[in-house]
Amino acid sequence: VSVWDLLHSKYIPKENRKELLELYQAGELTLEQVKTVVSTIVTKAEAAKAEQLASASSPRAESTVAEAEHTHLQED
Repeated sequence: VSVWDLLHSKYIPKENRKELLELYQAGELTLEQVKTVVSTIVTKAEAAKAEQLASASSPRAESTVAEAEHTHLQED
């Protein structure tokens, strides 16, 4: 995926995108620095999403499923 696509993705809020582009156009950020900032934002967002999904499948829900399976096996 290109930096341009990531810059205009759901991961980068409009205000951040505008600020990054302004800093790049002013020569205050190099293309490499923009790439680093964008990839860092995307990586953090993906990690937070993965963590949220992991916490959604709580250990209690898994143990309830295991208990139900155990009970079902005992009935057979």
